[in-house]
Amino acid sequence: MRVKCVLCDEIGNLPEDTPLAKKLRNHPINTYMCEQCKDRITNETNRRISTGKFHFFRSSHSAESNF
Repeated sequence: MRVKCVLCDEIGNLPEDTPLAKKLRNHPINTYMCEQCKDRITNETNRRISTGKFHFFRSSHSAESNF
């Protein structure tokens, strides 16, 4: 399955039998992000969290209390 990263527009291939490919195929609202972009965002978020000035704003749902 051909996929395109939403951030860098890199085109990649996913095996057809992976859960991510099935999720993208059956629910077109879901988007694909390549590993390089995912790692970059993770590193930047962790850097911002370590400054102490970054706060997660979560909803008031009872399911959020588990996080």
